[in-house]
Amino acid sequence: MTGRRSRKSAVPDPAAFPARPYDLVKEFTIALVAVALLTAGLAAVFSSPDVKPVTLASWSRAAGADFTATAVAELGGTSGTAEYGPPYNHTPDAAQKLGPVGLQNAVGVRIPVDTANDFVLRPLADAPEPPGVSAALGTWAAASASRQQTWTKAYSDALAKSPGGDPAKVAKGDFGPVPVLTSRLLGLARSGALDGELQADGKFYQTDYTRPLLFLSDGSYLESLARAEHLGGDQWGMMNETGNYPGQAWLWLYTFWYQIEPFKSSGNADALIWGLMALLSLGLVLVPFIPGVRSIPRWTRVHRLIWRSYYRDQDAAVRARHSRS
Repeated sequence: MTGRRSRKSAVPDPAAFPARPYDLVKEFTIALVAVALLTAGLAAVFSSPDVKPVTLASWSRAAGADFTATAVAELGGTSGTAEYGPPYNHTPDAAQKLGPVGLQNAVGVRIPVDTANDFVLRPLADAPEPPGVSAALGTWAAASASRQQTWTKAYSDALAKSPGGDPAKVAKGDFGPVPVLTSRLLGLARSGALDGELQADGKFYQTDYTRPLLFLSDGSYLESLARAEHLGGDQWGMMNETGNYPGQAWLWLYTFWYQIEPFKSSGNADALIWGLMALLSLGLVLVPFIPGVRSIPRWTRVHRLIWRSYYRDQDAAVRARHSRS
């Protein structure tokens, strides 16, 4: 009983300590203002540059020839998006595979995109058109699929041979209504109307930029801007930031595989690297259960370096006991 009372009396009485007033609201306000000013100052000095977004309007004004060539490819179904496969369309043998498993096919076509209709014909049909454009749309609709492909291929080849790809300098040929349609589409894009047309989905707030982005990515203009900022796939672009600023450096392991063979030259690289990273992640999760691997920290004794102060005190205590004994 005496021991219990002595231990109980050893507990300090809170009322025996001095007290002073403390304004929690004031301290919180000061901390909030200080952190806000520090954040704003650091952001102003070290934040990445505010690069203006690339739109169909800016693209068509800066590189009209590239826009026209891309529009022809969309119309003829030969662009990257038109031949991409799932989740946009059912292009045969387009999906990347992980062994025998077609990952894209497993997901299916969830965002249907018909490049000719969605990127060219529907925006032209929805906009007020001169009689010549309306007639060109009718001519296109009345032609067979093979005839349409003949027109787009002939015009695409003629654009490639034209000086600077300029549609105004294309040699004469049988291109059907393709020049009229693409010229009008270029005009819509330069006016800014095409950006809105490709986002129109019947909703008040337009937040789906899938189609404008796909259209942009099919041309070479967006890629040239990305490469100028060192954002290309072979420039470690996934982990870079615009300008001389660090980006997502923790993605180095993922983007590393795109820089080496056989992934670098493989058309199946995305699926292969995804599978490899999934395997490496699984291995990381299973480290505590893999014999040998789980013992590496014990063999290397890195933990003693990290917790050196703890082990130094432990060793000192052991030496003290030995000296007393």
